[in-house]
Amino acid sequence: MAQPRSQLAAVILAVVAVAGGRCSGYTGFEFREATVDAIQLGFKNGSITSTALVLFYLDQINSLNPLLHAVIEVNPDALQQAAHADTERASSSDRSGGPLHGIPVLLKDNIATRDRLNTTAGSLALLGSVVRRDAGVAARLRAAGAVILGKANPSEWSNFRPVKDGWSARGGQTLNPYVLSADPCASSTGPAVAAAANMAAVTLGTETDGSILCPSSLNSMVGIKPTVGLTSRAGVIPVTPRQDTVGPICRTVPDAVHVLDVIVGYDALDAEATGSASKYIPVGGYGQFLRMDGLRGKRIGIPNGFFIEGAYGKGKIQLRVYQEHFATMRKHGAIVIENIDIASNLTALLGDIFANENIAMQAEFKLSLNAYLSDLPYSPVRSLSDVIAFNIAHPMEERLQDFGQPRMIAAERTNGIGSVEKAAIQRLNELSADGLEKLMEKYQLDAIVTPNSEASGLFAIGGMPAITVPAGYDGRGVPFGICFGGLKGYEPRLIEMSYAFELATKVRRMPGFKP
Repeated sequence: MAQPRSQLAAVILAVVAVAGGRCSGYTGFEFREATVDAIQLGFKNGSITSTALVLFYLDQINSLNPLLHAVIEVNPDALQQAAHADTERASSSDRSGGPLHGIPVLLKDNIATRDRLNTTAGSLALLGSVVRRDAGVAARLRAAGAVILGKANPSEWSNFRPVKDGWSARGGQTLNPYVLSADPCASSTGPAVAAAANMAAVTLGTETDGSILCPSSLNSMVGIKPTVGLTSRAGVIPVTPRQDTVGPICRTVPDAVHVLDVIVGYDALDAEATGSASKYIPVGGYGQFLRMDGLRGKRIGIPNGFFIEGAYGKGKIQLRVYQEHFATMRKHGAIVIENIDIASNLTALLGDIFANENIAMQAEFKLSLNAYLSDLPYSPVRSLSDVIAFNIAHPMEERLQDFGQPRMIAAERTNGIGSVEKAAIQRLNELSADGLEKLMEKYQLDAIVTPNSEASGLFAIGGMPAITVPAGYDGRGVPFGICFGGLKGYEPRLIEMSYAFELATKVRRMPGFKP
């Protein structure tokens, strides 16, 4: 790691240390690592206001974002929204709102907002585009009284950072706040890094295959990838409707569950998926499943092939820690079943999934993106071909030399869902039915447990949910996670297990900004 970056990290740590995690005038409230429940208690007892909270996070972004590049844009109306929440709370007789009332939320920048924020998916091609309405999940957040703090980087690289008068094309790689040289991972990196570094109370990410689970795992965060359709995708810049889902990335399981409770539900603009998945939403919400004894009696499967030294960079430290976690699960009443095969050849299965996903998603991406762009009231680009042409015309800004655009070019060459794509989708359905679904049924499992996001493809092709929780740190201090995944609608039992595991292990610690 270059010396200047280490020096900058040291400066940032000094600034944070001097701040002490507190905001002027509110010395009784601990801002850093503040949970949703702690914030709501602070609102009620008068030790904190939404306005002070937003000021703290804006200061954190101002201090840390030049290094981490996690936030693309801050909301110019965030303080106004916070003041409105404070007024509502002061005028309420019982001072009780929902769990996210007055809470600052950072959205991944593919989630549309009908305000002064841009929705670009990190591309200059969409800068200045206008959306018709808030995305379904953003509308639910506003209805719950949350404060939209801004937009987080939707990739591992940021072309922009917030400046006083708007946008700047001076960005850089999004960095892991624990170890700056470590891979932060996948397209919801911005939300994960921002929340890990205390730049927002809670964040929202999206996943097609691994984009919530991977950055959450590698930044010591809790990420919930919901059952497809449990949360609306309306107004979210799409990849494929078969697999796209929106979920929380937070520092604790309860925080993630509070967010999940707000964003789930039917949306007429995503009617087929949300209508189908609505049956899984429990009466009384998901908070009731935050149970200390949530591991008791659960049947947890450990598939062969994932916990192997050298696979996905795992070393002896990680494997030892994972074995300790299995013992902890058993200690807390879980029935942990090891040495089960999800396939005769796991590597071949995952390769088969990847190959067929790629075939299907290319065509689905073109269709979905063209539909999204053509529906915008105003946009500099109206189709995937327009985006490709824009990138060619702006190679420096879009880092064309570094990354190219082969996937977009391949997608543009597709012509709808033809026989090849239908065969690929059928194959994915077969792989899901004969793989994870059959395994869960055979052993009557409540969940499988895997490292980080290594089983993300298994969950993705079946539209299944998963929750990753901090599991430990390797010899360099790089975080790694443990993932609880199950069948469609298994969120209640996954929440029970992940919450009980979190309480039993208490792994997460604040980032240290190591080089």
